[in-house]
Amino acid sequence: MKNNHTKNIGKAIKLLLKNDPVMIRIIKNNSICNLQPHRNFFNALTQTIIGQQLSIKSAEAIKKRFFSFFNNHPLPENILDIPDQKLRTLGLSIAKVRYIKDLSRKVIDKKIILQGLSKKSNDEIINELTRVTGIGIWTTHMFLIFTLGRLDVLPYSDLGIRKAIMLNYGFKILPTNEEVIKLAKKNGWHPYYSVAAWYLWRTLN
Repeated sequence: MKNNHTKNIGKAIKLLLKNDPVMIRIIKNNSICNLQPHRNFFNALTQTIIGQQLSIKSAEAIKKRFFSFFNNHPLPENILDIPDQKLRTLGLSIAKVRYIKDLSRKVIDKKIILQGLSKKSNDEIINELTRVTGIGIWTTHMFLIFTLGRLDVLPYSDLGIRKAIMLNYGFKILPTNEEVIKLAKKNGWHPYYSVAAWYLWRTLN
């Protein structure tokens, strides 16, 4: 599985180098894309919710406090047992406490089935996860890319991607979601949108 994934990343890089002159510079200035699938879906979704609309540094600090509190193994039933105010002291906003508890409740009630999620299509996963309060298209895109390792996801609504496109492709202002989608098609990123996105994120470091 991992070897096939690595081969597909190699194919993606060749395609991007062939189709997109801007990607040639970006890829040559960075290491090989290291997107790989991971298994703990609940932890990953919790981390992604915590990271919503925060800087990487702030998100990492809160994630560290949150996971340390649960001995690095938060379970849905344990999260629901903790008073909201206690979770707030870990750095979570009122909204994110509500989102994480809604995710926990829906997992326990089997309204969200995480087992076998990796066998579903991108659209099926988006439809499944967006039943959770606070999980929208951005969160599902991050989950598809960084947890399932899907290589065909274009995170068009991500602020970092829009900023990287503005800086690297000559936009004077942040491109709209529609402009991101149009640029990706024009420059031949399909079906390896995630790899192109990974390299665009690197240009912001």
